Amino acid sequence: MTKTSRRDVLTAAAAMTAAGFADAAPAVAQAAPKPIFAVPMVAIPIVGETSVFQVRRIYCIGRNYAAHAIERGSDPNREPPFFFQKPTDAIQNVAVGEVADHPYPSLTKNYHHEVELVAALKSGGSNIPADKALEHVYGYALGLDMTRRDLQNGMAAEKKPWEIGKSFDHAAVIGPIHPASKTGHFEKGAISLAINGTVKQSSDLSKMIWSVAEQIAKLSEAFELKAGDIIYSGTPENVGPVVKGDVLLCKLEGLPDMSIKIV
Repeated sequence: MTKTSRRDVLTAAAAMTAAGFADAAPAVAQAAPKPIFAVPMVAIPIVGETSVFQVRRIYCIGRNYAAHAIERGSDPNREPPFFFQKPTDAIQNVAVGEVADHPYPSLTKNYHHEVELVAALKSGGSNIPADKALEHVYGYALGLDMTRRDLQNGMAAEKKPWEIGKSFDHAAVIGPIHPASKTGHFEKGAISLAINGTVKQSSDLSKMIWSVAEQIAKLSEAFELKAGDIIYSGTPENVGPVVKGDVLLCKLEGLPDMSIKIV
C-alpha cells in the first residue's frame, strides 16, 4: 500500500484550489498593442470631397511609351512591362492653382522630370482580368515621377538596383485625385510638360504601350493589389534635366494643370 505524506496532501489541495480559482475568475482582457511612436498617414486630397485618399503603395511602370523606351535604349515591341516602387512618404501634394516649391534633391547633378497619368485604386486582388481592371480604379491624378538620372544610370551600369535614382523624398509629385465617376476613364488625351514656358514633353495617352487596365492586370500577377494603391502609368519621350529656379507646368487633357518650382 502506497503511503501518502502530509506534504503531498497539502500540495494536491493547493493545486486543486488554484485550479478552482482559475475556473471561477473572469478572463482578464489583454490590452491592445500600442505603437511606440506615431507615423503620419500619407494621403492625397480628393477634388470635391472632404475625405482623403490614403496611400498604401506607390507603383510605377517603366518605359510605357514607345518613343521613351527607345530613348532609354530598349525595344518597345519586345520588352514586357516592368514595375518599380517608391516609398509612400515620397508623395508631394500640389494643389490646383498652386506653384509648389519642390526641393532639388541631394547627391544628384542630373535631375529629370517625367510627367505621368496616375491611377488610384479603391479595391484590388490578384490575377485581375484586364476587362475587369478599371472596376478597381477610384480616380485619376496628374503626377511627376522625379528621377535622379545620374544615380539611376550609374547603378544600372553596375548591374545594381537603381532604387536610389527613383525613391527619395518628394520623388512622387501629384495633384489631387479626381473620381472616375466624374471624369470617366483615361484611354486617350494630350499630356505635356513645359519648363519655363517651353514645351519639353508632348504626347497622347493613346500612345501608351500598356493601357491602365493592362497595367493593373499585369501588376496583379506579381502583387496582390489593394485599396490605397496608386500607379504611375509611365512617361512620354523627351525627359530631361531641371535646375533650381525652373518652373514646370504639367498638363493632361481632362484634368487641371499642375505646377512646381525647383528650389
